[in-house]
Amino acid sequence: MRRILLTGMAGVGKSTVTGELAARGYHAVDADTEEYSEWAPIAGAGDAGPSPARPGMDWVWREDRVQALLAAEVAGTLFVSGCAENMRRFLPQFDRVILLSAPPEVMAVRLRERTTNAYGKDPAEAARALELAESVEPLLRRIATDEIDTRAPLDEVVARVLRVALTPWPPPH
Repeated sequence: MRRILLTGMAGVGKSTVTGELAARGYHAVDADTEEYSEWAPIAGAGDAGPSPARPGMDWVWREDRVQALLAAEVAGTLFVSGCAENMRRFLPQFDRVILLSAPPEVMAVRLRERTTNAYGKDPAEAARALELAESVEPLLRRIATDEIDTRAPLDEVVARVLRVALTPWPPPH
């Protein structure tokens, strides 16, 4: 079984891509849902955190549930999407890490218009998400094996994800 992490900042389209992969019959899980993530206190953070509505809290993966997901035997490829501070401990279990990215102006529109998730609908929260993108996305870029710009039509983005996910890694020398 191959395990692929789709990561990126809020508003780049992780959930949309994951939903489309699932609709096409792939085992695709959005780890940014309450089933796999939760708000948790950040030690010594004061008012820091991704959401002004939840000062001192961060949206983190429920480690026991994510570990169970990654340990389960699945035929073919497992796609997991999400972005959480504690995801780094799971990175060695993924065959590929695909960073989904989009310019800030695209992310801002998507956050404002999203219907499947309330995060970022509040203007202060959207501003904080875009501010975090400046510092967090470069870190994600360092761990990514690949990057895909999500401004293209969804079918094109998913085709690129599948092409990358199904290519052997590391590449032959």
